[in-house]
Amino acid sequence: MRVVEVERPGGPEVLRFAEQPRPAAGPGEVVIRVVAAGVNRPDIQQRRGLYPPPPDASSILGLDVAGIIEEVGPEVKGISQGDTVCALVNGGGYAEYCRVPAVQCMPIPRGLTFVEAASLPEVFFTAWNNIIWLGRLGAGESLLIQGGTSGVGMAGIQIARRLRNATVYATAGTAEKRQVCLDIGAHAAIDYKGKWEEEVRALTGGEGVNVILDAQAGPYTQKQLDLLRPDGRLVFIASHLGETAEVNIRSVVRRRLTLCGSTLRPRPPEYKGRLAAELVEHVWPLIEDGSIVTRIHAVFPFDEVREAHALLDRNEQIGKVVLAVDTALAESVPRANALTGV
Repeated sequence: MRVVEVERPGGPEVLRFAEQPRPAAGPGEVVIRVVAAGVNRPDIQQRRGLYPPPPDASSILGLDVAGIIEEVGPEVKGISQGDTVCALVNGGGYAEYCRVPAVQCMPIPRGLTFVEAASLPEVFFTAWNNIIWLGRLGAGESLLIQGGTSGVGMAGIQIARRLRNATVYATAGTAEKRQVCLDIGAHAAIDYKGKWEEEVRALTGGEGVNVILDAQAGPYTQKQLDLLRPDGRLVFIASHLGETAEVNIRSVVRRRLTLCGSTLRPRPPEYKGRLAAELVEHVWPLIEDGSIVTRIHAVFPFDEVREAHALLDRNEQIGKVVLAVDTALAESVPRANALTGV
C-alpha cells in the first residue's frame, strides 16, 4: 500500500510517499480501506519532531479516517466487511489501509460524504473529552475556547451550545474567523491579539467563566486562572506559547480551581471506545439533523499532502483540511449501515 512517511523533522518538504505492507487485523481490530483522512495539528507537530507517537502506535501520520471495512479481526462483534465507518486511529491515517481498534469505529452520520466523515473523529473526540469529561461543563455554565475556528474549537462551540445550553466565548485572530465563531453559536468572538482577558471580564460582568479550553499556556496561564469563577476548570490540550508558567497557587486553593492537561492518543482503546459511544449517542443525531455541522476548509488529493501541510503551517484554515485518498469515492455519500455492539 502507499503511505506517507516523514524523512526527518522539518517542513512539508520532508513528507514522501513509500510502499509498506498492508496491515493485518489483530484481536479486537479492523482494517479500513481509507477513502479520506483528516489533517490535524498533531500531524504538523509530529512532522516537526515535536509530537512523537506512543510506542505502540503507528509512526505514519494521520489520526482520523473514513472508509470501508476491509478485514475484521478475531473478537470483533457488530462490524462486518464492507461496512462504511469513520474512526479515530492511533496513527496510520495517511495510507491506503489503516488498522484500528474496532471500538474506535463509528458509523458515518447519514447524509455525510466520506470527506465530511473524515473531518469528525479527532476534533469531536478531543472536544468531548476535554470539555464534557475533563472540564465537566454543566448545563447553563459558561465556556471560553481559545482558538474558536480550529477543528476542536468549532466542535467545542457547538457541543457546548447544543448539549449544555452554555454561554460560549471564543477567540480568533481575524474578523472572518470571529464571524464564523458567531455563525456556529458563540455568544461573542474576541480578537486574541488584543486585551482578550479584559473583554471576557467585561462580557461576563466581571464574573468570569466556569470552564476554559486552551492550547496556548505559557503567559496565558495566570490570566486564564484569574478569569475563572470559583470552582472553575482550566483544561490544556497543548502549550504552543510556552511549556512553563508561574501561577498563584494560593488563589487556586482559595477559589477551588482545577487545572488539568490532556493527551488522548496514548489512552487505551477502552477509553476511546467509551468516547466513541457517547459521540454516537449524543452528537451524531445532531449532525444528522443539521444542528451540528462540520466545516471543510479544503480537500487535497492524496498526492498533494505537502500542500495540505503547508496550508496548516500558514494557519489559514477555518475548519478541517482533508486528504482524498480515494478520489473516486471521497466526495460520495456512502450507503447507510448500522454498527451494533461497537
